[in-house]
Amino acid sequence: MSPVVILTALDLEYQAVRERLVGVRLHRHPQGTLFEVGRLAAGRGQVVLAHVGKGNLSAGVLAERAIAEFRPAALLFVGVAGALHEHIALGDVVVATHVYAFHGGTSEDDGFKSRPRVWETSHAADQVAQHLHRTGSWARDLDPRPQVHFGPIAAGEVVLNSRLSEHARWIREHYNDARAIEMEGAGVAQAGHLNQVPVVVIRGISDRADGTKEATDREQWQPRAVANAATFAAALAEELSTEGPTTRSPVMPETNTNIATGNAHVGVQAGTVHGGIWITPDTPRPADLPEALAGFRSRLWQAWADGRLDEATYKAAEAELVTADQALETKAPDRKNTLTVALKKLRGLVGDVADLAAELTVIIALAQALS
Repeated sequence: MSPVVILTALDLEYQAVRERLVGVRLHRHPQGTLFEVGRLAAGRGQVVLAHVGKGNLSAGVLAERAIAEFRPAALLFVGVAGALHEHIALGDVVVATHVYAFHGGTSEDDGFKSRPRVWETSHAADQVAQHLHRTGSWARDLDPRPQVHFGPIAAGEVVLNSRLSEHARWIREHYNDARAIEMEGAGVAQAGHLNQVPVVVIRGISDRADGTKEATDREQWQPRAVANAATFAAALAEELSTEGPTTRSPVMPETNTNIATGNAHVGVQAGTVHGGIWITPDTPRPADLPEALAGFRSRLWQAWADGRLDEATYKAAEAELVTADQALETKAPDRKNTLTVALKKLRGLVGDVADLAAELTVIIALAQALS
């Protein structure tokens, strides 16, 4: 089962999603981006959560990074937005059917000509979201129950807080079917398009983009709106992780036929190899133990996602990894022994997965070398 990646721009949006996860663990990308991986509290879907900051550029870059790192079934962007139509109430949820990048254009003598880009939500993901809305089960614990609106969302690089400004008039003239306006959806949609990953943008309405944003913020509409959006997103994530496409890596066969002839020497003969390989003593080991544990945690998760580890084994292995992490962080006299025992238990759990067991042998050697 592939995970669903959920991205947010603001801290309150991040926390609203995180509150719906259990068993959360930290996943550090080699370039420093921090992801948190957990499971939905009310279901069995796995979610990868990240904070990308404001704007389409950063959202697009980190969405691309998340897709490459986790190969998700879908990518959701969850946050707040300003409503562009009177019938959409504060606290309602808008689910994008299209995302407009509305800043594209050309400036000519007779004015500015719009050259927008548009990304359409994938048919399959849209169908799941529409069905979820029709059943109403996602909102059974919400009182009052917000309305869900499906339609285009406009994504730009400015916060719109006026109905009279030139910018507001431009939006009404060229994008009058847009239900809401925000700042990250276009970047995420482009990343999904390039990688053929379904993207759904889900926004809770926290203001009306009409000059009253300060008042609605004081009335705490942002946390109320994003709580509704996060609730819908969590329910959608479970559906997409269950029904969405899962791409499994081919599993290397346990044995390979040596096709070398004569006096040729074969070091490693394999098909497609996923994950890291260390061949001792000719190849270097990880630089340090924290790096090795971080890399192993990623490959452990991938083994579970590929179906090479069952759920119970994965959870037990994760528990031993947590023990190892905690032992590594302490200065207790027995930390080396605690760490080594946890790693040996971990090796026993994953012994049927040859590459993980071999990797742990190297990691245990690093642990035993600790001073």
